Order: sequence, then C-alpha cells, then structure tokens
Amino acid sequence: MNTLTQPLRDEHKDLFPHVDRIRQAAELIGEASIAEIRRGVDEVYDFLANHLKPHAEAEEAALYPVVQKFLGSPDATKTMTRDHVEVGFYIEELASLRNALVGEVLTIAQSKSLQRVLYGVYGLVKVHFAKEEEVYLPILDQRLTPESAQKMFEAMEVAAHEAKLAAHTH
Repeated sequence: MNTLTQPLRDEHKDLFPHVDRIRQAAELIGEASIAEIRRGVDEVYDFLANHLKPHAEAEEAALYPVVQKFLGSPDATKTMTRDHVEVGFYIEELASLRNALVGEVLTIAQSKSLQRVLYGVYGLVKVHFAKEEEVYLPILDQRLTPESAQKMFEAMEVAAHEAKLAAHTH
C-alpha cells in the first residue's frame, strides 16, 4: 500500500536495523570481548547522535506541527517530544559511559549501566516508532494533500540537514 507518508515509513524502515543493533549491543555485555562491546557502543552512539537525533529534530520542526494542526491542539504531540527529550538524556549518558570504557574489562557497575541505557533507549525508540506508524501516519494519510505532504517532507529534509550540521559543529 503506497501512501502519502510512504517516504517517512521508508525512512523508519531504514532505521529499524539500527534500532535492533541497540538491543544487540546490549546483549554483547557479559558475552563478548571489551573490544566488541566498545565497537557496539560506538556504533549505537553514532546512530543515536548523528542519525536518530537529527531525525527527531526534523519531526519536531516539520511533522509534528502538521499533526498538531490536524488534531486541533499544540499539545497533541507533547508525549512524542517528551520521548525525544528522554532519548537525548540517554545519548548523553551513553556518551559518558562510552568515554569511561578505558579498561581491559568492564566493571559490574559499567555492565549494569550500559545494559540499562541500551535496553532503555531501545525500548523507548521502538515504542516511539510504533506510535508514529500506528497513530500519526494514518491521520496524515487521511488528511494530507499530495502538495502538503511534499511540502512537509521538504521541510523535514531541511530540518534534518540543519540538525546534522549543528551536531557536527559542537
């Protein structure tokens, strides 16, 4: 079924393997070498900070205002933007934990903290995508015109590009 929101559904589909990689990185802890764990944490951090965060910022800039308009309330997307804030906290905590991965073995505290953060962000992102796919996108498919959909996706692209540039200048 091809819908007006298909570009966003396709983008989510492209992100899903990376989301699954978050869980896989958590599962490495206690099972794999410190080098493999570091690689997994680095990969997850890169995905969250450089791909998922700009995607979230683009949604807030271009997608959520459209949803708010259609649902008749500026509060209609507050739970979703709150998810984005929480993902930001997870990114910060993962950065700190990642910087502390200097020894040849993980301490019990490091193992527990890494697993908590990785499983936490994995669950949050998975549910967040499901909410968008199951709630917001059907509403947009019903109400968007092809022209307004095109305009929304162009605005999302610009916002994502700006977010990626901002991330690389910090």
